[in-house]
Amino acid sequence: MVSTNYTAITVEVRGKIGIITLNRPAALNSFNHAMSIEVIRAFRELNEHPDTVFTVLTGNGRFFSSGVDVKGSSPPPPPEYSPAELKVHYMAQFSRALELMRSQIDHSKILILALNGPAVGGGAAWFTGVADIILATPSTWLQIPFNALGLVPENGSAQSFAQSVGVRRANDILMFGRKCSAEELERWGLVNRILPQEGFREHIVGFCEGQLEVNDGGSMIETKRLQNAPLRMGRLFAVYDSVDALAERFVVGAPVERFRLKREMLMKGKKAKASL
Repeated sequence: MVSTNYTAITVEVRGKIGIITLNRPAALNSFNHAMSIEVIRAFRELNEHPDTVFTVLTGNGRFFSSGVDVKGSSPPPPPEYSPAELKVHYMAQFSRALELMRSQIDHSKILILALNGPAVGGGAAWFTGVADIILATPSTWLQIPFNALGLVPENGSAQSFAQSVGVRRANDILMFGRKCSAEELERWGLVNRILPQEGFREHIVGFCEGQLEVNDGGSMIETKRLQNAPLRMGRLFAVYDSVDALAERFVVGAPVERFRLKREMLMKGKKAKASL
């Protein structure tokens, strides 16, 4: 049995397949505090489940995830804070990200990221580099505009994307915010399979069941362990290093300024449309 007292996600077990579904479709499955904590809980619960071989992470609605819910942002630090105090303040804010990533990196089951639609920002960066298998719909696209917002590639994604698609393609995605289609990502090796949009969830289950018919579950899990064990320390350090770098960007106020400029551009665009 799995817990049912989730509000921002759903968790179910179908035979040897555990399925976590991001369930805030009206907010494009953006991550607020509650959903972050619930995903961490679900990863832990399914990691300890005695019967499952696969853990699937997917979304409900037309988006997989649009990243962080900016409406749920924490209040700003006191204006009198020194740079050192600001650094500690922001590092504390990002502590959930450390456990979210560790719970994936140390997850013992085969982790399948099932992209039911577009993924933006953190929704594109946090899971794709560390998932064992990635399935996607034809409508899926990824975009990670962190640099445009004065941020840095979050949660170790600079390293994990470089490992997955190579340094130059990772730079195109992370440095320049290139929007990538599912077809491109499949050609580059980041996406394993593109499955039909209609009935995507059942296609995911069918994919997992098909592997279980052919392959021994324990052997697949052990193969994952052997592949990931040499990467673990590097991945964990990359997560910490990115959190540290992100906190420093906030200390110097870079994201605040970029968001201000972006708001100004949006307002100018609205005024221009209104004058037509």
